[in-house]
Amino acid sequence: MKIEHNKKLFWIIIFLIIILILLIIYIRRNSDKEERIEKDIEESCSLDEDCVPAGCCHPDSCVIKDKAPKCEGIACTLSCEPETLDCSQGKCECKKGKCIAVFD
Repeated sequence: MKIEHNKKLFWIIIFLIIILILLIIYIRRNSDKEERIEKDIEESCSLDEDCVPAGCCHPDSCVIKDKAPKCEGIACTLSCEPETLDCSQGKCECKKGKCIAVFD
């Protein structure tokens, strides 16, 4: 009788541990989603003017102004590299809340 009682107790403990693990996983997934949503809001644009090139030399993508690289003191070649924003080959625009490079 005592062995059966111990078996039941063992399985109840295992069940509770599994429930606890699933609860922890659920809570972590939801907090990760909230962080991603907050990050997306911080990095979203509403106007083309909110977007700038994502690099100092020959950028081929764009970011929101707050994430702009610090380019003071960086020397770049004056060449017009293909598929970059160099020499007005493209520009930064805000599309659906994201900064993108649009090439002519």
